[in-house]
Amino acid sequence: MPGTQDLVATYLRALGSSDLDLMLSLFSQDAVVNSPLYGPLPADEFFPGLFADTSQANLTPRATMTGTDGDGATVVSFWFHFDWRLPSGAAAPFDVCDIARLADDGQIRELNIIYDTVDVRPAFEAEVGRASWRP
Repeated sequence: MPGTQDLVATYLRALGSSDLDLMLSLFSQDAVVNSPLYGPLPADEFFPGLFADTSQANLTPRATMTGTDGDGATVVSFWFHFDWRLPSGAAAPFDVCDIARLADDGQIRELNIIYDTVDVRPAFEAEVGRASWRP
C-alpha cells in the first residue's frame, strides 16, 4: 500500500493534469465520489465529467490528515486550493477538503468532496448550461 502522502500527491497530480488513467488507478473498481456539484457518482463516471468541464486546474496543497473511521478504515483528508477554470477559461476557484476512505489495499473506495459552492455553482451552471446536482 503506498503511503498516504504519495496517494495525495498522485491524486493532486492527476487532478491538475486531468490524467484520467492515473486518477482511476487510485480508486477501487466500485468507488463512489460524492460531489456538491455532480452528486454521488461512480469514480469512473465522475472524473470524465469533471475533466470535460475543466480547461485548467491549478492546485495549492494546504494540509493532509490521516486517521481511521468508526469501522477502522483508513481515512485521508486533504485540504487544498483549487483554482478551477471552466471550459471557456472562466475562473471558479475554491478551497476544498477531500476526504478519502480507503479500502484495505490502499485504494480509495469513497471520496467526499467538501466546499462552499455559493460562488462556484452559478458559474458552473452558466458554463455548462445545465443545473448542478442538489440534494
